[in-house]
Amino acid sequence: MKNTIRQVFRSSNFLIGFIIFMLLILTVVVYPLVVRYDPLEIIGQGTFFPPGIYVNTYDSITAPTVYTLNLDEAAAKRISNKLNDADRLAIRDWLVAYGIPDTSIDVTDTANLLNLWESNYDPKLMVPGMTIAKTRYYQRLNTSLQGILSTEGMTIAATNPDTGALEQTASVNQNDYVNVNQVANVRVLPLGTENFGRDVLTELVKALEVSLQIGLISGSIATLIGLSLGLLAGYVGGLVDDLIMFFTNIFTVIPTIVILILVSFSIGQERRGATTIAIVIGLTAWYWTTRAVRAQVISLRNRDHVNLSKLSGHSVVHILIRDIFPYIASYVVMAFILQISSGILAEASLSILGLGPRTTQVPTLGLMMNWSLIYQAEILGKWWAYLPVIIVIALITFSMNLMNTGLDQVFNPALRE
Repeated sequence: MKNTIRQVFRSSNFLIGFIIFMLLILTVVVYPLVVRYDPLEIIGQGTFFPPGIYVNTYDSITAPTVYTLNLDEAAAKRISNKLNDADRLAIRDWLVAYGIPDTSIDVTDTANLLNLWESNYDPKLMVPGMTIAKTRYYQRLNTSLQGILSTEGMTIAATNPDTGALEQTASVNQNDYVNVNQVANVRVLPLGTENFGRDVLTELVKALEVSLQIGLISGSIATLIGLSLGLLAGYVGGLVDDLIMFFTNIFTVIPTIVILILVSFSIGQERRGATTIAIVIGLTAWYWTTRAVRAQVISLRNRDHVNLSKLSGHSVVHILIRDIFPYIASYVVMAFILQISSGILAEASLSILGLGPRTTQVPTLGLMMNWSLIYQAEILGKWWAYLPVIIVIALITFSMNLMNTGLDQVFNPALRE
């Protein structure tokens, strides 16, 4: 046994796949201990917040200490955030349409460009050939550009409870900074939020955990059924073999996804929990394990040690467990690994079609993909809502296929170097 384990971990394919899979498991275990947030908690009033660190504006203004930093690039960054390259070209287009010569417009000269804009732009003016939507865009742009070159600070005022008038309470200069560690409310969102305003990373870790559970349950059921039927069909033969192979061939001919769709739809949304979906997947994915085990048992049932066990009067169960199963155990382990991977992919396929687990309890990788597709994250360019899910699914299947390949190289003499 020790020699076999040593050979398995000497396989580079198995080792790489095992490390990737263990890192995923470690993330599932450690992350909830460090970040104690509800994975389905809606924290954003809106959809698809981009990745970043979010600082409460109110708390940043009322931070206990304000620091003055004279950074030369600060003004340039402030201007670029309000006036990007597309806006500069749009301003030039409006000025040209208004009648300003193109040669006198330099979009890289911010001060000159804004001076031309402020001197000529009139929000009530309808430029010939310009659509209403474009006119509204220029009106919004003009509002956002107000005071963009100003070096003065901002005044904070509050209502006096006695007089009811606004009175200045504080002022914020443009070179005032606060240390983020001294701000009371800060939330790090490495992957932003998704369409419901939930933290994508926290939800993704929980979805990975649930999908692994689904894969483990469905893989265990499918492997157990396939192993049992394969042992019986291969060893007993005759009518038992014909009957088992009849049903196996039926499941082989009919695409599994079709059976899963029909069964999941018949169950109904309210009763489709994660465990229920896992059981359904397991009950429909046993057939190829049955065929593989049956082929192995047929090649073993007439071996000398099996015949000797028959002559000794041992029962069929004893022969299958003690004399045949040890010789096919490696193939069963490989089949189990592939069944887990197939179960996760099957759940993802069902959820994308809207037939996965009900959405009010726990997230899964498939459900996250379904939500991102429904709310058009890929069309809107909100990559953080779907790309991490795709990467995680790919890592799971890739790691398990690598482990299976490594095991096959160890236990299959034809593939050994």
